[in-house]
Amino acid sequence: MNLFNRSSPPRRTVAHAAPAVPNPAVLPDPALAALTGEWVIDPAHSRIGFSVRHAMVTTVRGSFTEYESRLYFDGRNPARSRAEIVLSSASVETGVEQRDAHLVSRDFFDAATYPRISFTSTAVQLASKDVYRMTGDLTIKDVTRPVVLELTYIGHVVDPFGYDRVGFDGTTTINRSDWGLTYNTRLAQGGSLVSEKVRLQFDIAATRIPPAG
Repeated sequence: MNLFNRSSPPRRTVAHAAPAVPNPAVLPDPALAALTGEWVIDPAHSRIGFSVRHAMVTTVRGSFTEYESRLYFDGRNPARSRAEIVLSSASVETGVEQRDAHLVSRDFFDAATYPRISFTSTAVQLASKDVYRMTGDLTIKDVTRPVVLELTYIGHVVDPFGYDRVGFDGTTTINRSDWGLTYNTRLAQGGSLVSEKVRLQFDIAATRIPPAG
């Protein structure tokens, strides 16, 4: 899969959030300056997923197994950090084959028509110690709207193979109907089969990209 080389279809709806206002009381940890550079998400040790209430009483959890990423982390000036993640919408997995087939159908992601889901950051702010607030554009089914992720810095290690690794956990909650994901069924007791609110989860382990040359 080479999602970055595919041409992007025109966007139908674009809305942008106001720029993040820096918090002058929060200063970056000087030790993070050494982490400044290009990174890429390691799919074998990461999870980009979601959870949603089902039938009012249970929670369905799923993830996307195919994606590509471009990350830049600036430990000196977090505002210069940025991220781009492109998911294959057909790679959604919830552990139930029939449910996965329904999710990629026209009722939900319509993966045949809209093969990509993307997130592109527009602003990054250090909100508090080890917590970054990343604003970005989330595009699903050709609809682009702003979201705000709360990303917690987990730590940095050099693995046994000599690779720099850094970890972040992030989450946000969206209303799926804002992106045209409106399919639902009413329950006899009242309420909906699938909740409008969806919690997005980013459990990220990234490896540093060595400088060219």
